[in-house]
Amino acid sequence: MESLGVLLTVPMNTYLEEELDRRFKLFRLWETTPERRAEYLKANSGAIRAVVGNAHIGADASMIEALPALEIVASFSVGLDKVDLDKCRERGIRVTNTPDVLTEDVADLAIGLAIAVLRRIPAADRYVRGGNWLKKGDIKLSTRFSGKTVGIIGLGRIGLAIARRAEAFGCPICYYSRSKKSYPNYKCCSSVLDLAANCDVLVVACPLTEETRHIVNREVIDTLGPKGVLINIGRGPHVDEPELVSALLEGRLGGAGLDVFEKEPYVPEQLFELENVALVPHIGSGTWETRKDMADLVLGNLEAHVMKKPLLTPVV
Repeated sequence: MESLGVLLTVPMNTYLEEELDRRFKLFRLWETTPERRAEYLKANSGAIRAVVGNAHIGADASMIEALPALEIVASFSVGLDKVDLDKCRERGIRVTNTPDVLTEDVADLAIGLAIAVLRRIPAADRYVRGGNWLKKGDIKLSTRFSGKTVGIIGLGRIGLAIARRAEAFGCPICYYSRSKKSYPNYKCCSSVLDLAANCDVLVVACPLTEETRHIVNREVIDTLGPKGVLINIGRGPHVDEPELVSALLEGRLGGAGLDVFEKEPYVPEQLFELENVALVPHIGSGTWETRKDMADLVLGNLEAHVMKKPLLTPVV
């Protein structure tokens, strides 16, 4: 299968990179400077038939246009907001992603962030490390997660996994989705505003599209209110980040647990000292087990394409 030229857009997983290099002809986009990328793509355009990207750098219109031999984009991610799907459809380029295998880890993290924010675990950790327990005595009280109403934007695979975990904590579940789901124990809300008005913890778990960009805006944040908590394990642009920051600083929002940000890896520094915020660097799928499974899906899709077999996880 050496004839398949594969462009890896960024370093993302050592096992994946090693296997791509072993099984195919691998091109590493980061080995050239950003200023010379157009030249690099042009020089190798005849050989590159596949692109492997992720949530940071996928395959936009300019890259697709620069690669006339491109046949498949295999995303090392569930989200496809970094892939120009319309352009791929227009060109007949196949697209795959890595669903299911990261569902459990992302759902675990969502619940972990909710507990971390409500119980102020990051602040308590800093309190102990700074010697304040000895100097100042007990830290101030926090708030329980158990029994809180959890609202979920997007009740797909990940949203449903989050709901099932929250149920184990005695949390009533409500949700907003494009269509009503057949879960009678979960309340379906008519809008995101309605959802925010009916929950204590609002979790963003929907795909990023033009319709869901800034789906959490100032009005939603203010409706969630000074006792509410926002958890984002979707994509940074789901949330109007400047509005989120100002709401936290002004006390209009009770807290936030964030795995994703609008301009990663940039994170607003105003958040760093807030005790009611938990910040992690886009680690939703960041376990050894899941990243191995994701890599195997990418490799399996590429091999299926070469062997003219059905793709494992086709999107386009």
